[in-house]
Amino acid sequence: MKKAVLIFLLVMGACVVNAQTANNEVLAKNDQTLRERFLLMKSKSQSYQDYKVIKENVLDGVLKIIQDSLQAKDASLRSVKADVNRLKDELNQANVALKQKEQSMEDVVYASTHISVIGIDFKKQTFLTIIVVLFLALLAGVGLMSARLKMMHRAMREKADLFEITSKEYEDYRRKALEKQTKLSRELQDERNKMHR
Repeated sequence: MKKAVLIFLLVMGACVVNAQTANNEVLAKNDQTLRERFLLMKSKSQSYQDYKVIKENVLDGVLKIIQDSLQAKDASLRSVKADVNRLKDELNQANVALKQKEQSMEDVVYASTHISVIGIDFKKQTFLTIIVVLFLALLAGVGLMSARLKMMHRAMREKADLFEITSKEYEDYRRKALEKQTKLSRELQDERNKMHR
């Protein structure tokens, strides 16, 4: 029976040594999450009254995992911040490009709806309206001037006709007066000749 107990103790000792070696291998893994490492540390620690007794190498492993996790999070945070800054720069560049395109489109639309004459910008419709009004006013002015010229021409023709009639009448009167004067002179001369005889 002592042999059986001794064999049982040796088998149990070997199992405990193998289990501790396996646990140490598990504790040595760095790819465990912080929560897994904490639970493993808590389950493998010994209890003393209300306290847990934890081996230093286990605490060192947990600290290393915490530091690695923090470094990984910091690296991830730096990477995310770099991505955010890159995306912000791209967004700013896209906004600048969009504003330039909008300004270009506004310039094209403005150029297509406006016309510049003597340095003054007009809407095309307003310019066409002004040109039509000026053209109609010019036509009305030409029509008025033409009518006035016709009236002046008619008045001058009437004056010329009146002058011609008056000239003819004057010529007739002068000729008649000259004939009368000549006739009177002859008669006077006849009378003088009669008296001298």
